[in-house]
Amino acid sequence: MLFHEFAAHLERLEKISSRLLITDEVVVILKKLAEKEIEGGVYLLMGRLAPAYTGLEFNLGWKMILRAISQLANIDGDKVMADFKKKGDIGDVVTGLPENLFEGEKLTVGEVYEKLLVVARYSGEGSQEKKITGLAELLLSMDQISAKFVARMVLGHLRLGFSDKTILDALSVASEGNKSARRKLDEAYQVLPDVGLLSKKVMGQGLARALSNLEVEVGVPVIPALCQRLNHAAEIIEKMGEVAAERKYDGTRVQIHFLRAGFADGTAIKTFTRNLEENSLMFPELTQMPLWINGSSVVLDCEAVGVDLKTDKIMPFQMTITRKRKHGITQAQAAVPLRFFVFDILARNGETLLSKPYFERREILDETVHKNKIMVVDEKYKMDDPVKLHGYHEQFLKEGFEGAVVKKWDGNYLPGRQGWNWIKIKESEGSSGKLADTLDLMIMGYYKGRGKRNGFGLGAFLAGVRKGEKVLTIAKVGTGLSDEDFRELKKRLDKLAVSAKPKEYEVSEALTADVWVRPKLVVEIAADEITKSPVHSAGVALRFPRLAKFRDDKDLTGVTTMNEIEQMRK
Repeated sequence: MLFHEFAAHLERLEKISSRLLITDEVVVILKKLAEKEIEGGVYLLMGRLAPAYTGLEFNLGWKMILRAISQLANIDGDKVMADFKKKGDIGDVVTGLPENLFEGEKLTVGEVYEKLLVVARYSGEGSQEKKITGLAELLLSMDQISAKFVARMVLGHLRLGFSDKTILDALSVASEGNKSARRKLDEAYQVLPDVGLLSKKVMGQGLARALSNLEVEVGVPVIPALCQRLNHAAEIIEKMGEVAAERKYDGTRVQIHFLRAGFADGTAIKTFTRNLEENSLMFPELTQMPLWINGSSVVLDCEAVGVDLKTDKIMPFQMTITRKRKHGITQAQAAVPLRFFVFDILARNGETLLSKPYFERREILDETVHKNKIMVVDEKYKMDDPVKLHGYHEQFLKEGFEGAVVKKWDGNYLPGRQGWNWIKIKESEGSSGKLADTLDLMIMGYYKGRGKRNGFGLGAFLAGVRKGEKVLTIAKVGTGLSDEDFRELKKRLDKLAVSAKPKEYEVSEALTADVWVRPKLVVEIAADEITKSPVHSAGVALRFPRLAKFRDDKDLTGVTTMNEIEQMRK
């Protein structure tokens, strides 16, 4: 497919709000792409070059891209900067340039993808200048509309308003004529969270062949299992029967992949966040892992928690999260040593273990990890008595943990928040507000402050819950932040600011934000109760919402859903 035709589809997608029509348009694109360009074409459709877990990014900020635009147009950089500040969108800056600047070369989708890969892979001394020159040359060679979308892709602001889930819908429709294959595609995506490669397989091989024998692959993260919520131990036992209780740690979720023979980059260990982003360099503690593992390869699910080595006590979450960094790792390790509490095993020696029952996976886990002080196999307690379960929950709370996580004794590993194999007991009333549990909300935009907060430039932020691929408003939050929090939040949100409300946001006119931001920053919110609301698009609102903590370890997929809100209201 020629890229200018691809760009025309992107223009149509930009104007569509209907989920069904968006899916139909994506189906058309999938069918038009040549087999050899499907993988790259789908990545470009999502505004990236590869799945998130590869870590391949352009690493070009908007100032660098404006330099590329200034270079290609031979226009004064200050003028380009002023135009960007006025329009707020890099693509609109490109379309505001003289049309005769663009050569209109008829590049294919595959050719554009390969050229962008070259730009992204420049590294070392002088790499930034090479990237700027390479991007400028590519933009100049295209037609203006194509250049608009490429500039947005490089900045990560494609703004088409859909996610990987829409690609899965489109693959089902393209192969079966309807969404009947969506469940199978979901299951495949949970093991292979790469819509580009999945699209290539399905469109090239057919659905049945593409999805057969998909196994957990060491080095490719699995969508992590998440907990459902219930109120009482009796309710949990009634629903699950025989269970195991484990401590709930307030740390950062880590999926560890170990390959004794080594990966292509020469390392033996890769780690991934719950958002499937690689963060291997953050954890030098794991360099001794070959001594602890009985096996040639393994995939482990665990929680990394800061530990005070003098007292052997768990550190607060806000201390643990300081380990999330790319620089100063040695100093951070000394200040906040980590312990990895391992609670599940997903694969071992090339065998996928997801379908095995919990108790069998735990037996394999015990055989796999040798006893050591850094990677600790988490304790479990088997029971079918609600009184006993409640007792363990209270005991864990007294020990300083977040209570109990309850797991179905014979349950398989279900990636994502599906089924009822993992449940967390809601917090005791009063621990974080009168509402029994906190919510993880997406910041959608902010309102400029008045009075003292006028100095911060931010008085409150708008936060929402997830419903499918939409984000619905549920709270306007202005409490729980210190003066320093306000200043820091303003800086972070300004980096995410966009010129128009993102398509996935549903917001009433009464709640229109002064500044809209991309759906990137998740916060944990405490509140007194959930009440009906004619103003919020969720149909309900949080009473007295307040910031509990920032959740940099979560993205949109970890945001509280409307289904969970309905469960909490019962």
